[in-house]
Amino acid sequence: MALLLTAPTVVIRAARGSDGQALENLARLDSQRPLSGADILLAEQDGKIVAALAGARTIADPFRPTGDVVALLHVHAGRTAHVDGSRSRVRVPRVRAA
Repeated sequence: MALLLTAPTVVIRAARGSDGQALENLARLDSQRPLSGADILLAEQDGKIVAALAGARTIADPFRPTGDVVALLHVHAGRTAHVDGSRSRVRVPRVRAA
């Protein structure tokens, strides 16, 4: 029997007031100060907050592979800037029928 593996679903959303304790726990887990400000983006996997972004600061669960999730947060926030300050473009390849 073949084993079917699926990628976890990632939800990107704005933080709510009810996320405060989860954000504090995530910051503590990542040995960081809690994020502050009104514009905090969250990434959830399987209903659990695994990364968050506020301005230039990011916190993430160090016990999960969150590099791609953090990159998604930056893309979603429109903050994928190069060193020279120019913005990068996200290219989505087209799928062609054979």
